[in-house]
Amino acid sequence: MARYAQTERQSLADLFLAVGPDAPTLNEGWTTRDLAAHLVVRERRPDALPGVRLPALRGYSERVTRAVATQPYPRLIDQVRRPPWWSPLSNPVTDALANTLEFFVHHEDVRRARPDWQPREIPAGEQAALWKPASLIARLRLRRFPATLLIQATGFGERTTGAGGEPVRLVGAPGELVMFLTGRQRAARVQLDGSPALIERLRTAKLGV
Repeated sequence: MARYAQTERQSLADLFLAVGPDAPTLNEGWTTRDLAAHLVVRERRPDALPGVRLPALRGYSERVTRAVATQPYPRLIDQVRRPPWWSPLSNPVTDALANTLEFFVHHEDVRRARPDWQPREIPAGEQAALWKPASLIARLRLRRFPATLLIQATGFGERTTGAGGEPVRLVGAPGELVMFLTGRQRAARVQLDGSPALIERLRTAKLGV
């Protein structure tokens, strides 16, 4: 079985080292050091994970992440590259499910923050693996969008979501749809068909975590 999560992880670690700790990312306010620290905390500090989603615990999570980020950058990236075997998110049983999308998106967060970035070739198998969570994200995050949304992953499938009404069509490769549906709309290369007002509303909707 192809290990796309591992491929994306190693490619991201290589890119982290190539661009250095102060390079920009698509994550607002985060440098590459900040993003790397987030990934390390995600896998190695389960006590800080609830703060990612729960505002009441966010302060603790942010303090832990800042502390992790202070270590030497090469050591930080080595921890990204080599996750602990005991992590509930990166052990052999859960790695593909928990990390394929995560590391693809964050790899692109670094790639697409660079002014000279170009699309890369994504294997068909990885595109198929990305379409599964993308279709679920579309249903969950856009179910109340005031339109009938047809989301088409070219060659992989389609999903209809939204609250109903005027039709809007979102078309792209699964990887591009993933970027769009996780709040990176402006960096995603997709096609949108529908009324200009609804298209602009979709492009500026808050779709991230």
